[in-house]
Amino acid sequence: MFLYDKYKETLDNATHAIHARTFYAAYPEHPKAYAEDAMAKGQEWFKNQLNNNFDELLQQEPDSWHGVESSPYLTDMLGIKYPAFSVEKLLSRSKAAGKDWLHSTPETRAAVLVDSLEKIKTRFFDIAFATMHTTGQSFMMSFQASGPHANDRAMEVIALGYKALKEFPTHAEWEKPMGKMSVKVKKTWKAIGKGTGLVIGCSTFPVWNTVPGLYATLITGNAVIVKPHPGAILPIAIVVAELQKVLIENNFNPDLVQLATDTNDAPIGLKLAEHKDIKIIDYTGNSHFGTELERLEGKAVFTEKAGVNSVIIDSVNDIDAVMQNLAFAISLYSGQMCTAPQNFFIPESGIKAGNETLSYEAVVQKLVENVINIANNPKMGPGTLGAIQNIHTCQRLEDTKAHLHGKIILESKPVANEEFPKARTASAMIAEVDATDSKTYSSELFGPIVLIIKTKDTPHSVALAKELATTKGAISCGAYSTDETVKKYILSEMEEAFTPVSLNYTGPIWMNQNAAFSDFHVTGGNPAGNATFTDAAYLVRRFVWVGHKEVA
Repeated sequence: MFLYDKYKETLDNATHAIHARTFYAAYPEHPKAYAEDAMAKGQEWFKNQLNNNFDELLQQEPDSWHGVESSPYLTDMLGIKYPAFSVEKLLSRSKAAGKDWLHSTPETRAAVLVDSLEKIKTRFFDIAFATMHTTGQSFMMSFQASGPHANDRAMEVIALGYKALKEFPTHAEWEKPMGKMSVKVKKTWKAIGKGTGLVIGCSTFPVWNTVPGLYATLITGNAVIVKPHPGAILPIAIVVAELQKVLIENNFNPDLVQLATDTNDAPIGLKLAEHKDIKIIDYTGNSHFGTELERLEGKAVFTEKAGVNSVIIDSVNDIDAVMQNLAFAISLYSGQMCTAPQNFFIPESGIKAGNETLSYEAVVQKLVENVINIANNPKMGPGTLGAIQNIHTCQRLEDTKAHLHGKIILESKPVANEEFPKARTASAMIAEVDATDSKTYSSELFGPIVLIIKTKDTPHSVALAKELATTKGAISCGAYSTDETVKKYILSEMEEAFTPVSLNYTGPIWMNQNAAFSDFHVTGGNPAGNATFTDAAYLVRRFVWVGHKEVA
């Protein structure tokens, strides 16, 4: 229990934060909070990985080695190879490794997992450069999202899982009065994990989107196989390696957590998911594959899929502050975020802005100007937009432009990056489409693509945004109004579509962001996904209570 005692206060603080829902960060998000030479060491570590085998994993006797990652900044292959294993080998090892973990106490599991986060903390800069050169995120976003923010999400899951496992007593003496006599029964209960879990990661947020499912499955007593996207393996490979090291230190089989790599030409995700020994699945990615996974029988499936996120503009106090905020939300990581705004609904009569009325055209122009200002700023632009992770995103830009039934208001252009002159970049394309052209704006156009939809009025805007969220899914929604009645109306309507609203955001906080210990990421109530980071259901569906009885 020494390790648990070491981290008990940490767990208590996390549990308190979850129930208070106020700001809390277990891991500081600024690089300056860590060692002064950590950035230089992380950069050197990354350079040393190039064109070499990743040999930190404690998985023995690989069938082969492969790797197809390329850097969106260098536009060149990383040349890093990872061990590959057959599906049967992964599953047989997982089954063997899971038994001791299953019968360990919740205290032991929680302590070991928190200890792994402390070890991962020492690798934040390694993970940051790995994330940067596989996803195209800027260094700062890579550091924060894959480091402190991901660790916070994992800590949140560990604390919630521990609480769920301690919800009921493990034993009790049950006595039923029966007139002159009574019957006594000794009862015991144990939370039993459902079995091996599979976590299928995405290419844009390979750590932040993976660790909630990974740690939720582990804390509830199950082994896990992590299947990252072939284009973004290195960041989560570091996490898995550190977990395996901590497991060894605490006398557990490191095969409890395994990395399962594949390539685009020979994927193994579906083969793993369909296997009878996989009982839990966590998935982040496109809706088609996510829906296919949701239909699998006999498995607990947790998905985050695609959504169409809207911005409803009714009225504002300060149009410049609003458009600066929205332009940044559009530009951040070139729209390659599941929470990024895509569809902007603006009334044809314009909006009230302070004491004046701005025309529809003036509102749109304000947005365009602010997007241009960010892209053209030599210091702010590259760090905000980052690079385009997948060449298919660039093709999506071209396809949208070619098949658009509307007009281009702002063309997408490359954004110069002095540090990485070969970086694959693109500023936001802004187009105007008619409100009747729902075919154009009713699908997620992942990447730097923004659509402006001219509506009859605010109720029309809300109706369209609600319909999209209900039928296509939405993970976020931005709304601006100075009228209390209108605000309540927007919130009420979007609640019926199970979509959270970021209301009147200005300044250094954007609708793209979700904070651990406070925000529920994806509600699980619309087609954008069937689960949320993180509520009780995210944990309790991964185990069952088994009770035994004996007459006293």
